[in-house]
Amino acid sequence: MSDGVEGNDERRRTGDAAGPEPQGVPEPRPGEPEPAAQPEPTPLVKAGTAGRTEARAGAKTDEPATGEADDAAPAAPGTPADAPPDSTDTPDDPEAPDEPGDGLRYERLPDAPPDSTDTPDDPEAPDEPGDGLRYERLPDTPPPILDGVRARPPAPPGLATLVAAAVTALLSGLLLGDGLAVNALILALPLAAAAWFAARQAGRRPRRSSLCWGAGGLALLAVPVWSDAEWPTLLAVLAAAGLGALALHGCRKWSGVLLAPLGPVLAVRRALVWGWRGARERTAGVEKDLGPLLRSVLVAVVLLVVFGGLFAAADRAFADLLGSLVPDVDGGSGVPWRLFLAVLGLAAALAVAHTAAAPTRWDGLGPGPGRPRGRVEWALPLVLLDLLFAAFVAVQAAVLLRGEDVVRASNGLTYSEYAREGFWQLLFATVLTLAVISVAVRVAPRSGPRDLLLVRAVLGTLCLLTLVVVASAVRRMDLYMGEYGLTRLRLSVVAMELWLGAVVLLILAAGVFGARLLPRAVLASAAVAVLAFGLASPDKLIAESNLDAHRDGRTLDLRYLAGLSADAVPALDRLDEPLRSCALRSIAVPDAPWYATSLSQARAHDILTARPVRNHPCRDLLTDDISPSVR
Repeated sequence: MSDGVEGNDERRRTGDAAGPEPQGVPEPRPGEPEPAAQPEPTPLVKAGTAGRTEARAGAKTDEPATGEADDAAPAAPGTPADAPPDSTDTPDDPEAPDEPGDGLRYERLPDAPPDSTDTPDDPEAPDEPGDGLRYERLPDTPPPILDGVRARPPAPPGLATLVAAAVTALLSGLLLGDGLAVNALILALPLAAAAWFAARQAGRRPRRSSLCWGAGGLALLAVPVWSDAEWPTLLAVLAAAGLGALALHGCRKWSGVLLAPLGPVLAVRRALVWGWRGARERTAGVEKDLGPLLRSVLVAVVLLVVFGGLFAAADRAFADLLGSLVPDVDGGSGVPWRLFLAVLGLAAALAVAHTAAAPTRWDGLGPGPGRPRGRVEWALPLVLLDLLFAAFVAVQAAVLLRGEDVVRASNGLTYSEYAREGFWQLLFATVLTLAVISVAVRVAPRSGPRDLLLVRAVLGTLCLLTLVVVASAVRRMDLYMGEYGLTRLRLSVVAMELWLGAVVLLILAAGVFGARLLPRAVLASAAVAVLAFGLASPDKLIAESNLDAHRDGRTLDLRYLAGLSADAVPALDRLDEPLRSCALRSIAVPDAPWYATSLSQARAHDILTARPVRNHPCRDLLTDDISPSVR
């Protein structure tokens, strides 16, 4: 008991209130003076976000809270009469606001004046007068949205991953300055290798579905190899990136399928730091092994340059072959551009490898099933929508089957005007119907077999009627293109409408066999549609369709055909002069290196080399109204 009293006196002399508090006041020993009266504890108050303050709970009454004595009581021996105002001594209380690890965020407020009084109009005024410390409770920082789905940071990358990333950077700087063709497929190989090595190092085994997505992404890169048109190439590259992201993450739900492409983009900063740590670990303490490797590479480069230059000077054919194989890195503005492409390739490779090692589980961000509604509340709007669709389908069947006379009699429009007028509305109606179906599935009742039967009946009817709307829209555009010919926009929207019809069919299949595979099936159908669209060479189809219509007596829009890509050269080569030369003169077939030359460009180059374009005056011929008599 005496030890506790002496320890407590020592703490009062030094102003330290961090020790354990005594359980009660001890009795004085005979011959010892009575201890001084203990001051009332100065409360620690913390202001909330609403401006109100509250006294700190759990404060002891037998010891000063901050090591300071009350002004009304005499100071204990050894204790200074006036403590400095910025004293930070605090009791050893687990509820103290400035104690680290309490999980709360506080801000130190200025000390209140001794005569301050609490007023309800002043949100920052203390509850009661005193010179205690005041703290304001700061708003809790919301946790990052990705903390719950992001994997733990992976171990630094291994040597194989770093080598694959370096090869990707080198090839990006050398091959990516002159367009996309075979180089896109070449760059995808070390990129996939970096992801493979990183995933294996992290202990991840690729699923068969991930391998299929990766193979599909590589297949889509055949479009820039085959076609010269920029718009199918762009669609194919974006679709390949989407399939590659899905292969890295292995997502299965709608949220994962839609958000997976963001994974490598969001991982770039962390991936660069991750790659730097891996490079430091691999090079630390291995100077003896790294030196011979660098010397070997340097000797090999010198030998190749010297002997390659000698052989190129000795034989012109070998010089041409070497010049076509080695990228042309000029010394002007090309060097900074290629360095930028190399850095971009390195960042992309590290981001892909980091994502493969520690993917974000985007499936965890998906919303849960919606609150089921009552049968009447859910089914009545959709039944009425089914009736509206049925009435529209009946009218469409009468118009499309009976032909142009019905259109003229009812609307006063030509068949082509009628087709063009309603296509866009039907396309938007198809997209809106898919949105209605997705919402209806979330709120549909799921309590028993009768509810399941009702869902299948109502939504199945809506899907079937939507298929008829899709067919009507495609038929309208077909009639319009038959009158005015194909264009890029018309062909693209028809392809889009056909794909939406395929999505409706997949929804019907999901209603019968289950919706577990529906997100991935929709993505696979989109990838197949993009691949088929690109390999079909849309510009070639447009040129052939317009030439066939011209031979059948329709006018020819030569100005539009002259703006197509090299894919249209084989079709336009069949035109008679001077139309042929006027159409082919504006089509650019660049003399690009082998890795940036598509098959269509190579074919067009051979045609124009065998039959050069003649120098005809084409100003009067580049019009959208060339009569069939001009051949």
